[in-house]
Amino acid sequence: MAWNEPGGNSNNQDPWGGKRRNNGDRKGPPDLDEAFRKLQESLNGLFGGGKKRGDDGGGRPGKGGGFGLLGIGLVVLAAVWLYSAVYVVDEQEQAVVLRFGKYYETVGPGLNIYFPPIDQKYLENVTRERAYSKQGQMLTEDENIVEVPLTVQYKITNLQDFVLNVDQPEVSLQHATESALRHVVGSTAMDQVLTEGRELMASEIKERLQRFLDTYRTGITVTQVNVQSAAAPREVQEAFDDVIRAREDEQRSRNQAETYANGVVPEARGQAQRIIEDANGYRDEVVSRAKGEADRFTKLVAEYRKAPEVTRQRLYLDTMQEVFSNTSKVLVTGNKNGQSNLLYLPLDKMVEGGRNTSTPPTGSASAASNEANARAAADLQQQQARTRESR
Repeated sequence: MAWNEPGGNSNNQDPWGGKRRNNGDRKGPPDLDEAFRKLQESLNGLFGGGKKRGDDGGGRPGKGGGFGLLGIGLVVLAAVWLYSAVYVVDEQEQAVVLRFGKYYETVGPGLNIYFPPIDQKYLENVTRERAYSKQGQMLTEDENIVEVPLTVQYKITNLQDFVLNVDQPEVSLQHATESALRHVVGSTAMDQVLTEGRELMASEIKERLQRFLDTYRTGITVTQVNVQSAAAPREVQEAFDDVIRAREDEQRSRNQAETYANGVVPEARGQAQRIIEDANGYRDEVVSRAKGEADRFTKLVAEYRKAPEVTRQRLYLDTMQEVFSNTSKVLVTGNKNGQSNLLYLPLDKMVEGGRNTSTPPTGSASAASNEANARAAADLQQQQARTRESR
C-alpha cells in the first residue's frame, strides 16, 4: 500500500520507508548541501580557511572558502604537471629535449624530467632494427622491364638529426631507396639482375642510399639491403624462362668442356714432355756417336800412317763383315781377263744347315756364324785377287 493512499498509515511512514518519531524528527536520506558544507569546512581547516566573524549565522562560507578552492585547484594542477613532466627512458631508447623550440640536450636511459610547455621531448628507440620493403617495375640497361623486390634494414644512429633536420625522415628514406634502386637497375643488364648480379646490386644500392641519407642528415644508418629474386612481367614470363633455361644449358656445356679439357690437356702435356725428352736423348746420342766416330777416325789415321797395308786390309775386312752380316746371298763375279767365273755362296742355306745339324744357336752363335761366312767370302775374294795379280 502506498504511503499516501487513503486509509494508509501516513502519519508513521514517509516516502523513504522511515517511521516518524513522536518528537517530529524523521530518518531520511542525507542532505547533499550539508555534506558539501562539511567537506568544505574540513578543507578550509586544512588550508587555514576557517570561519571568520563575517560569516552569517546560516553556516554559509565567506571569503575563506574561495581561497580554499583555489588552493585545491593549484594542487591538482601541480600534481598533473608533475605526472606529465617526469618520464623514464629505457635502455634501448634516447630522448631529445627542445627548450623554446631549440635543441637543448639528448637524454640517455634513466628517470628524467622536463618542463612543459616550454620544453618538448621526442622519445625514440635507437637500437631496434627497422625494415622497409619496396617493389616495382624497373627499366634495365638493355631496355627490358623487370620487377625487383627490395628490403632495406636500418636503425637510428643520430636522434638529434633524425628529429630536427628532416620533417619525415622515414619518408625521405623511402624516396631515397627508390632513387638508388632505379639508378642501379638502370645501369645493369637484365641477365645480371635476374641471376648472379643481385649481390653486387645490393652492395651498390646500399652504398648509394647511405650517401643520400648522409647528404640529407637524416640520422639513419642502413645496415642491410636485400635484393630478392627479380622476375620478368607476366606478359613475357615464358620467354624469360626459355632464356634462363638456355643459359643453364650453356653453363652445363661449358662445365662439361672444362672437365674434358682438364682430362685431355695434362695428358697432352705429358706426351709433349716425353717427345721433348726423347728428342733430347736422340740429340745427345747422335752427338756422342759423332764424337766417338771422330775420335776413332783420328786414332785410325794414326794407325794407318804406321802400317797402311795392314790398316787398309783391316778396314776392308770390317766393311765386308758388316755388309755380309745383313745379306743372305753372295755373288762373286769374274776377273778382269774375261774369265766369267761365278761363285754363288748360299749363306742362308749354310746358316740353316748349321742350325739343323746342331742345337738352336743363340744370338751370339748366329752372329759368330755370320762372321765366319763373311770371313770365308773375304778370303776367297782375296785369293782371287792375288791370282789376278800373279797373272
